[in-house]
Amino acid sequence: MLNWIGIAAVNMAVAVGLGAFGAHGLKKVATAAQLDWWHTATLYLLVHALGLLAIGIMIRLQIATQTPAWLLQIGSLIFAGSLYAMALGAPRWLGAITPIGGTFMIIGWLWLAVSAFRYQG
Repeated sequence: MLNWIGIAAVNMAVAVGLGAFGAHGLKKVATAAQLDWWHTATLYLLVHALGLLAIGIMIRLQIATQTPAWLLQIGSLIFAGSLYAMALGAPRWLGAITPIGGTFMIIGWLWLAVSAFRYQG
């Protein structure tokens, strides 16, 4: 079983670091659209890392399975990763995969909701 709490903590550290880079380093050379993409990616990465932390705790308490954790992690990587890449100059067509990451995140949250409603503890 993966240590989802540790993975969440790494995601949060990465989000803070990338957020700082966007606010200080990227701000001088990026367009407004690139900065918006960077901000959105950082916000979603941080929020979903906090969600992953909660799910990691729920897994240890045997309230949830690893499935929503996997879905959030994969979704965060695809969603934020594609936005970060575009903000750094990758082709805009890469934005076509961003909604795939968002879909993974939505399914992860819904999976967690179903698990919570089924939990009898």
